[in-house]
Amino acid sequence: MTDQVAHEAWTGEVAAQRDGFELLPEVTALRASGETARVATPFGHAATMVTRYADVRELHGDPERFRLDAVPPPPAMVEAGRDMKEWRRRQAGNLLGQDPPDHTRLRRMLTGEFTVKRMKRLVPRVEEIVTQHLDAMERAGRTELVEDFALPVPSMVICELLGVPYDDRAEFTERSARTLDGTTPPPERMRLADESRAYMTSLVARHRADPGDDLLGMLIREHSGDVTDDELVGIGNLLLVAGHETTSNMLSLGTLALLEHPDQLARVRDDPESVDAAVEELLRWLTVVHGGFPRAVVRDTTLGGHPVAAGDLVIGSLAAANHDPQVVADPDTLDVTRAPSPHLAFGHGIHHCLGAPLARIEMRVAFPALFRRFPTLRLDGEPEFRHRTLIYGLHRLPLAW
Repeated sequence: MTDQVAHEAWTGEVAAQRDGFELLPEVTALRASGETARVATPFGHAATMVTRYADVRELHGDPERFRLDAVPPPPAMVEAGRDMKEWRRRQAGNLLGQDPPDHTRLRRMLTGEFTVKRMKRLVPRVEEIVTQHLDAMERAGRTELVEDFALPVPSMVICELLGVPYDDRAEFTERSARTLDGTTPPPERMRLADESRAYMTSLVARHRADPGDDLLGMLIREHSGDVTDDELVGIGNLLLVAGHETTSNMLSLGTLALLEHPDQLARVRDDPESVDAAVEELLRWLTVVHGGFPRAVVRDTTLGGHPVAAGDLVIGSLAAANHDPQVVADPDTLDVTRAPSPHLAFGHGIHHCLGAPLARIEMRVAFPALFRRFPTLRLDGEPEFRHRTLIYGLHRLPLAW
């Protein structure tokens, strides 16, 4: 690529870092120039990164030219002597690593469980869970919001929906946090992935023996002959991690952002009609999933006017795309009154986040409930941001009222 910028210091960690709520200037400059950059992804692959909204949307919207299932194993797996057969087995059921026809077959089994109509039935239960945690916070008189609210609320919801014992939450949340942490050495990340597979394999075996009314039970009862155990393990792990990590970080970061914009916080707290638009703006502005998964170019083509060769890997910066001034006016300003834009916080195309309706419901319930319960909510110490991680967020958010 003649217009590609080489950044020796641009690792996956740099491409996925921010300065508080701000994108790094290197990333915004790349978007402004329209150039691409050669980066190392968080998985260790070398890839070309695109940052403009149109380019990221094109990348995610064309699985014929840019395929997830053609991405090779991470270098750490190859160095450890693990072969392509094992890689394929690990990718089974992982909708973010598959394309049609397997992706179509598996997603069709799940789509009915994640419709907006079906998710609305969960609203009373989400409200109960939110109230339960707000009551505990009120009794304590202060809170560390990540530990007391932002993490346990979506964790409990996804556990009940999926069929995972909530008592196991400490184990799987710690494991997922370490796996997503860019500072975790590749061998350690592989060990954690092995533990996650072993844990979910044991759950699948239990559900096979006694399918319940949860999602894993439904898949076994209704699609037993169409889905393998490896696929059930992949589906379970993906939904468990995505179901609590993304929403948890949206709740903590969103709370901090609104505390820094008290006029907008008041609107979310006091005007129910404003909540839906506010959630969409927070999704766009925060974009906790920095970038999409790398995709492999299957034939020589172009992306946003840039030539890309067959066999190359390409990754899109979702965060940069959602702050593209070509799409959103004054994109770096949080404005909960903004008309919702076609943001990419949940991705785009056939891999658009399956759990988006659930995440939206959790946020629409949790944000106003939190601010109504504690109208004098304020910081009670320094927030601690998560850096060099696949999903942006906070380690700690100490609050009082």
